[in-house]
Amino acid sequence: MGLDPLGPGERAVARSGRPDAAQRDAAERLATAKRMREIERDILGRIPENDVTPSLDRIQAVMELLGDPQRTFPVIHLTGTNGKTSTTRLIETLLTEHGLTTGRFTSPHLHDIRERIAIGGQPISPERFVAAYDDVLPFVEMVDGRSVAEGGRPMGYFEVIVAVAYAAFADAPVDVAVVEVGLGGSWDATNIADGQVSVITPIGIDHQKFLGDTLEDIASEKSGIIKAGAITISAEQEPEVVEVLVERAEQVGAQIAWAGQELEVVARDQAVGGQLLTIKGLAGEYPDILLPLYGEHMAGNAALALAAVEAFIGGGEQALDPEVVRAAFARASSPGRLEIVRRSPTVIVDAAHNPQGARSLRLALSDSFAFTRLIGVLAILEDKDVLGILEELEPAFDEVVVTRSTSPRALSPRALGRLAREIFGDDRVTVVESLPDALEQAAALAEADAMAGGAGAGVVVTGSVTTAAEARMLLGVTSA
Repeated sequence: MGLDPLGPGERAVARSGRPDAAQRDAAERLATAKRMREIERDILGRIPENDVTPSLDRIQAVMELLGDPQRTFPVIHLTGTNGKTSTTRLIETLLTEHGLTTGRFTSPHLHDIRERIAIGGQPISPERFVAAYDDVLPFVEMVDGRSVAEGGRPMGYFEVIVAVAYAAFADAPVDVAVVEVGLGGSWDATNIADGQVSVITPIGIDHQKFLGDTLEDIASEKSGIIKAGAITISAEQEPEVVEVLVERAEQVGAQIAWAGQELEVVARDQAVGGQLLTIKGLAGEYPDILLPLYGEHMAGNAALALAAVEAFIGGGEQALDPEVVRAAFARASSPGRLEIVRRSPTVIVDAAHNPQGARSLRLALSDSFAFTRLIGVLAILEDKDVLGILEELEPAFDEVVVTRSTSPRALSPRALGRLAREIFGDDRVTVVESLPDALEQAAALAEADAMAGGAGAGVVVTGSVTTAAEARMLLGVTSA
């Protein structure tokens, strides 16, 4: 008697000719996963998000064909040079703690494209992503055809993701969307929505190819998210940036509340697993806030987030419930930003990718940690201010292992090593070709320090979002 190749469930299907509910569910999940892979290939095949065209024409055309879904929910819109993603997540957490259904849009993602679009604080499900994409696709193809026929470009990666996000938020529906710009502000694809509240994190020099070489030029582009009648919450800025933002607000009739004036971090103390804050918002003061994130810059992000939610919920004139604020911030997270991903030795990953971010990282390491020896693992993209990043990080690290991520834009380890030796000196720089080997080398250096009687050696992996993401995966952390 031969072995039966069918299990009991399969024999039942064979007899009845109909799959049971579990099998139907499994088949649907498989079909969705297959469609997700197809969609990701299609999107990745488009113009990359670092190759943008300064125009809203294509995304505006798609949204109009869809019935302008971005007009069906209120928006809190964020721009700036550093701190956007963390502040976006903090705002989202405060809003969900108030019982609101949120949409969150951030970029880039660490591991999964669905991280960019969150509903109710969770990455969009594959089923919802597929449904939104398939709803949007016919109109994208229509606009692509029209644009190419007129000698233009088809829609790019980022534009399509924005269209999917806004369609998904409208379909959910969400009570409010918290939206981070991709690049700049005025002509960023997200700017087809009008934010009732806009948030501007610290503005510095970055993306000069697209935004300009001066703070005034960059601030002018980013100020485009300030809309008529809106409330703007701004971090402390350089004087030339303040001038640009004030001029824009006066032009459109918007209000600006400034960190250091209408809002501020009143007190900040170190706490186990983070920091303890007192924050003055627009309408109240909130003591005893435990924030499980590190660094003075994260405290500043929390103040911006709190003021933004005060502005959204009560027009900046009604204080929030302090207990709700404490509960929200106590569960805050910001993956890939000063994130401890391993112990013994301690390994921290951080997505700092410009001199301002590197400075915040360096100050936070000094402020929030007590390492006696620190090894940096650095992999930086070639189109960044590499020397500026290295100069900011030099005081933080006793030794650096330079390497590369898998990004095609990554600077080669040999070239990065040459620049690092200019800043750190020959004896503090090791060049390793691959990130996995570099992590192993850095961990070995930290462990050797411990074996020699040292206490408190650690490893910090930084230089780009890709670097942080790949280090997380190599160390077994894949959720964000």
